[in-house]
Amino acid sequence: METSGFTLVAGATGGVGRRVVNNLRKKGLPVRALVRNEEKARRMLGPDIELIVGDITKESTLAPEYFKGVRKVINAASVIIGPKEGDTPDRAKYSQGIKFFEPEIKGASPEMVEYIGMRNLINAVRESVGLRSGKLIFGFEDQSAKELIWGALDDVVMGGVSESTFLIDRTGGESGKPTGTFKGTVSTANNGGFTSIRTKNFATPKDLSAYDGLELRLKGDGRRYKLIVRTSTDWDTVGYTASFDTIGGRWQSIRLPFSSLRPVFRARTVSDAPPFDPSNVLSLQLMFSKFEYDGKLNPTFVEGPFELPLSSVRAYLKDPITPRFVHVSSAGVTRPDRPGIDLSKQPPAVRLNKELGFVLTFKLKGEDLLRESGIPYTIVRPCALTEEPAGADLVFDQGDNLTGKISREEIALICIAALESPYACDKTFEVKSVVPFSEPFTVDPENPPPEKDYNIYFKTLKDGITGKESLEQSAIAV
Repeated sequence: METSGFTLVAGATGGVGRRVVNNLRKKGLPVRALVRNEEKARRMLGPDIELIVGDITKESTLAPEYFKGVRKVINAASVIIGPKEGDTPDRAKYSQGIKFFEPEIKGASPEMVEYIGMRNLINAVRESVGLRSGKLIFGFEDQSAKELIWGALDDVVMGGVSESTFLIDRTGGESGKPTGTFKGTVSTANNGGFTSIRTKNFATPKDLSAYDGLELRLKGDGRRYKLIVRTSTDWDTVGYTASFDTIGGRWQSIRLPFSSLRPVFRARTVSDAPPFDPSNVLSLQLMFSKFEYDGKLNPTFVEGPFELPLSSVRAYLKDPITPRFVHVSSAGVTRPDRPGIDLSKQPPAVRLNKELGFVLTFKLKGEDLLRESGIPYTIVRPCALTEEPAGADLVFDQGDNLTGKISREEIALICIAALESPYACDKTFEVKSVVPFSEPFTVDPENPPPEKDYNIYFKTLKDGITGKESLEQSAIAV
């Protein structure tokens, strides 16, 4: 994956969002802030902050081209809730998070922010952050099919007599599914010795910069082939090339990292060629050749007929996959409809879910959109947010049963840590501090608490636990 990409922070002027921005910048990491009000953002975050001005509730303001270069997302955008009696300009009553004030929704509805806004944001960043399953460029997989126009490019251009073609076999793939087949006959007569097939230049360059390489699903024949990727519309130009060996008679997946591609022109390495640019892929070529690079020969080369079934080419994310989208939700999202729950012991948002425009219901719907998006994610569900400092001991849990409090600063640090942790990938969890509501938490600036290794907590998390299990079991019982 391109390491120079940005982390996008949505809701960047909110209590959690601005702390995320500040901590990312302290780490020297490139960040862009998605904000509605440019003047407010520059006043709050500094004049040099990179901004995308848009509103997640308005799809027209989130054109995907605005997000080019964004590789990771932390979404701290949230519906605005405030005291009915009013608040200070800096929302001091709301932000303190401990004393109760009768709440109401301010501004856009929970449905618009938490559900439609999440949908709009996912659609805007999907291409730039990448999908867990990768990006299909050619081939046939389940219900997906992407065909390309391939043409033969053999040694006849140099006077040779080899020949090849690329055919689609609708039943010749794995389990009788469709596959492409690169086949032909190679000969060294007339100083020849190679066959290849090459795609027509793509009408629009393929941006694969969210990914780490290309994966070929093929049925090997024990020979060594080459994949050539071009980033120029010129026909006779440098190709970024990797050789790969196959196993005879077996379907296999071949992964070729972008970092392994070498710039080659007519079987010679081009030492002064620019680095491979995965954001501008314009064509692909498969080759079977007597020649390797710089005078070396292919040790598996044999004259005569050959056949290489190729069912797919896709861009992939390397393992271990880390989250690309971290979302700040809320503890309690599954509780309003949970049977048998004692609402008197629940936080205000649970008790007042209906009165607050079904805020938790739409937060849960937004979570589900992210879980179903295919983007590697983490969903963080904080308990009541406070202005206290980070540093208290923490409780991580799953199943949506926690109540308590936690500082916004701590949540910001957890979100940033989750982006780098495979243990946090595709996990949903709640978090609170061990400090009870009745006790303020403070930090001695002369003796601050040590930095946490959040991986210790992430490693305890399990897949598939959201708290919705109790709702689904209740539905089955009925």
